[in-house]
Amino acid sequence: MAERVWVVREGDGATVDAIVARAGGDATALDEGRVFVGRSRARRGDGVNVGDTVRIAERRAVAATVTVLHDDAGLVAVDKPAGIPTIPDSHDAEGSLLVRVARAIGVEPDALHATSRLDRGVSGVVVFAKTARAREELQDARSSGRYFRLYAAIAARAPSPPEGEWTARIGRARDARKRAVDGRDATDARTRYRTIASAAAALLAVEPVTGRTHQIRVHASHAGAPLLGDRDYGGPRSLTLSSGKVLALDRVALHCAHVRVEGRLDVHAPIPETLRAWWTALGGPDTWSVFASG
Repeated sequence: MAERVWVVREGDGATVDAIVARAGGDATALDEGRVFVGRSRARRGDGVNVGDTVRIAERRAVAATVTVLHDDAGLVAVDKPAGIPTIPDSHDAEGSLLVRVARAIGVEPDALHATSRLDRGVSGVVVFAKTARAREELQDARSSGRYFRLYAAIAARAPSPPEGEWTARIGRARDARKRAVDGRDATDARTRYRTIASAAAALLAVEPVTGRTHQIRVHASHAGAPLLGDRDYGGPRSLTLSSGKVLALDRVALHCAHVRVEGRLDVHAPIPETLRAWWTALGGPDTWSVFASG
């Protein structure tokens, strides 16, 4: 990910604003939350010291529509497009799903809490709690097994066996941004999966039982079935079709199609056209209805 890095020297200035200007960062970087001093997000007027490392991330704007699927006094569920983070990150705090949803429903971003997070390259249902009570209700639903999620995934190959449960423990990888099977501080993780159809790739229905970071992606890769476009975990970045055409894979082939909280919420997010087109190009049959019914 592209960013400008500046180590503060004598005479550079005493505030982060001065450092951003000296480093040639754009004027909106501080307002959009793309400037970090060390590991902390910086605000206008924050002081800096000689030796501090200032990082200015490039804007990663995505022109995508966020569709509200459900909105009541306690919860709001939306269909997240691929390409934006669920919560603010170093590349565009203002463009995060949380901020976009807050604007769409007319509340302050601080009023929303993401009860689950989808990675930047993943699309589908994300549920936000508006109140402490709603947050507690969903936490209780998770712990009691009443919180159900169904994902559609396209893997480079079918896992063996074609149906079952992945149970490898997941912890931190050497790269702090990633996770690994049996990594540092590994904890139990369970993912149910089922192969729906196979062609030049495999269409999977996936149900995470636990909610570890990158869980589905790590488990699929560990099982020898990395997801298309998932460069972090061994998935192909492109595929050559039988026609000779190269299919560029510019997102992770993973979509949260259905979330159900028993007695509280039941929402579906349609499969994105990009994933449908990839599957068709790979010779896959039209078997998407399983994700519409949940």
